[in-house]
Amino acid sequence: MPSRIVVLGTGGTIAGQAASTTDHVGYRAGEVRVADLVAAIPALQSHVLDFEQLAQLDSKDMGFETWALLARRTQALLDDPTVQGVVITHGTDTLEETAYLLHRVLKGHKPVVLTAAMRPASALSADGPQNLLDAVVLAESQGVFGVLVAFGGAVYRGDRVRKVHSYRVDAFASPDAGPVAWVEAGQVRPLVPWVEPDGWGVEGLPLQARSWPRVELLWNAAGVDGEMVPLLIALAQRENRRLGLVVAGTGNGTLAQPLERALQNAQAAGVRVLRCTRCAAGPVIPAHDSDLPSAGALSPPQARVMCLLSLLADAADQVEGVSARSVVPPMP
Repeated sequence: MPSRIVVLGTGGTIAGQAASTTDHVGYRAGEVRVADLVAAIPALQSHVLDFEQLAQLDSKDMGFETWALLARRTQALLDDPTVQGVVITHGTDTLEETAYLLHRVLKGHKPVVLTAAMRPASALSADGPQNLLDAVVLAESQGVFGVLVAFGGAVYRGDRVRKVHSYRVDAFASPDAGPVAWVEAGQVRPLVPWVEPDGWGVEGLPLQARSWPRVELLWNAAGVDGEMVPLLIALAQRENRRLGLVVAGTGNGTLAQPLERALQNAQAAGVRVLRCTRCAAGPVIPAHDSDLPSAGALSPPQARVMCLLSLLADAADQVEGVSARSVVPPMP
């Protein structure tokens, strides 16, 4: 039986340091190494853990190269018969994007648990130690698999989690679905069946940032005219990169007429376009009068990841069934 849990550190607030124990916003993210985070939690000393420092960054600065490195290393660990599961410490800012990416590319029937913190390690009442302990407990629990997020005692699916608050320690949720489990007093209480990753494969993730497509986020709002769309097309052409546009519409993905026309023209010219909602919850239900594809219930940042993978899959042309259409997941 595999027995090791490997903790991969990428930085974030969970590894942050501030000059004062009461400073929750003026800290430096990614200052504490993952080995020191583990060593500072007495309850983890009886667990069989290995740890690796893959990055030390503020997750607002997460980039394509780190994503490719993280995904490839995680897959290698999942393929290792001595590894039971993987825990990833991450910043909260882009955690929902990384979790969604890993859900879409990883293969295997083992747990990958992301965790983070809203308060730095130096805080008087840091939330990171409990979150990290819960993540390890979850990864060690028999029968658990899939890409998961352990945060604030709750467990969320990696493809449905969203950051919903800028400051509170209960900053994550799955607005349309809720948690899939709770971690209570060192025990995991599942609420619904676990879900395996989609398994697109990590080989298609380029190691160089310039080899990724350019996918930009646009928003519908009062007075938006769509003039940015041709400028982005021209930029992508100068860079010789594939272009995708994800638009966060109002309500059910509705768009101002000038913006919709600009996106329709872009789609006709070969630009990949996805439509989601700027609302905090709910899917975009496809409308009969719109030819712009829906991103389902994904948040705008997750829809951007989906668009990136769709364009990479098209370029690689190597994985059967992963195409511009099939990479869009069904609505829950």
